Amino acid sequence: MIVHIAIISDIHGNCLALEAALVDLEQHPVEQLVCLGDAIQGGPQPAETVQRLRKLACPVVMGNADAWLLSGQESGREAIAPERLKQLQAVWEWSLSKLSEEDVDFIAQFQPTVKVTLGGEHQLLCFHGSPGSYDDIILPHTPEDEVRGYLAAYRENILTGGHTHLQQIRRLGQTIFFNPGSIGLVYEHHQPQETFRTDAWAEYAVLTADGERTSLEFRRVPYDVDDLIGIYRRSGRPFAQEAIAQYSR
Repeated sequence: MIVHIAIISDIHGNCLALEAALVDLEQHPVEQLVCLGDAIQGGPQPAETVQRLRKLACPVVMGNADAWLLSGQESGREAIAPERLKQLQAVWEWSLSKLSEEDVDFIAQFQPTVKVTLGGEHQLLCFHGSPGSYDDIILPHTPEDEVRGYLAAYRENILTGGHTHLQQIRRLGQTIFFNPGSIGLVYEHHQPQETFRTDAWAEYAVLTADGERTSLEFRRVPYDVDDLIGIYRRSGRPFAQEAIAQYSR
């Protein structure tokens, strides 16, 4: 039996980008969809994103931004400049104000990890940063011993995580770890912070399992940046103009 699984991550309240990815998936149907977390907080459409995920009824992993949205407490694993933290807190307050009690309850049901059966003895283990913590960072240049510390105990599975907003694949012994990239906040990692720019496309991945054979496809779907800018302007989100400036060229 052939199984196709779409893996999305890091929507960050950009439902416009999510819809672009879902339209693309209509042309390439899958049997299962999984979201790796950081779904709601940050963008101009927190309530719309919750409603879309509720309608999809797909498993969703708890990300660090999801946990922050629920608790109001930043984990402190990454250094954040005071001015940037002030902006993030203002956006957090606004995002929470847009959510109903039912929406918050829905987010609270996100799981630390999700397992998906691929057929036979194979499974896909889904998480945000690593299986042990949504804050762990795995990048292409992360030292091998550090990556194995995060993942080696789980290598009977195919492994997928988000968090870094970067499409990548990495071999781990006889299995792989991959990151599907970000749906709602894509950016080039190697750029000056003072001229930080984001990209108007949604990234995701499709894993296909056919018995002992597996294949992985990374996808990148453009959306109309002017539509997103209009959504920001109408949203009332704090620091909307600063977010819009990141899409300016």
